[in-house]
Amino acid sequence: MAKFMLLLRDNPRDFTALSPAEMQAIIGKYRAWSQGLREAGKLVGSDKLRDDPGKVLHHSGSQVTVKDGPYAESKELIGGYFIVEAADYAAACEIAKGCPHVRPGATGTIEVREIQEM
Repeated sequence: MAKFMLLLRDNPRDFTALSPAEMQAIIGKYRAWSQGLREAGKLVGSDKLRDDPGKVLHHSGSQVTVKDGPYAESKELIGGYFIVEAADYAAACEIAKGCPHVRPGATGTIEVREIQEM
């Protein structure tokens, strides 16, 4: 079984208007979805990332430069991830379709990437 990373992208500003009760309801949906994956033996791991933009490193000449990231023109940040086991991309995408991140009315996106074992 291959491993796939589901990268959850969203605009953190989309959540600022939500009440605490609405936010807790959404979190509950993620917990229920991930629990179902865990019980099915498909969930390898997951975490929510902090809402800060993080850092971006790149090589510049003879040194590595660290900048605040992502770049200002980017509206979407990776807010979290799930690592799941699936037979292939089609199966991984079917798993991702059930994620609350792409529920009706949601503005987030999910990038599905196969993990290459090293």
